[in-house]
Amino acid sequence: MTAFEKEIVNVLTQDARIAPKQIAAMLSSDEQTVKAAIDKLEKEGIIVKYTAILNDEKTEDYVVDALIEVKVTPKKKEGFDGIAKQIASFPEVQSVYLMSGAYDLAVFIQDKTLQQVSRFVSERISTFDGVLSTATHFILKKYKIEGVVTEKEDTDNRILVLA
Repeated sequence: MTAFEKEIVNVLTQDARIAPKQIAAMLSSDEQTVKAAIDKLEKEGIIVKYTAILNDEKTEDYVVDALIEVKVTPKKKEGFDGIAKQIASFPEVQSVYLMSGAYDLAVFIQDKTLQQVSRFVSERISTFDGVLSTATHFILKKYKIEGVVTEKEDTDNRILVLA
């Protein structure tokens, strides 16, 4: 990735809504050059997706987010990749990471209820060959998502007490 492409990526990771014309102005370039660079980054799989970050607590859709730690025995010739790809294929799964430490995989999932998350772990993940154990952690509150603080600091909301 060139230095110019890195600058474009930095701009887009801060706000993916910024138009190529605005990026061009920010980087002292022209719109067509920026568009071509973005197209190239998308084709190469460097830019994978553009998305909006939502604060679930402010939406009307109730969802349950969970982190599932998974300990596995790596398969011959596949290592951890085979089971990670199997787990990643489920629509409930938001992210899968290979980790160091006590557990091998960190799986972030989202579903509608605690029971559905529990069922997902017991009926899907734990049934794979090579899964030795799991630990499920339910996310209770999100203070910061993808580098963005979810709650704006309010002004002082304390009650005024006169003496």
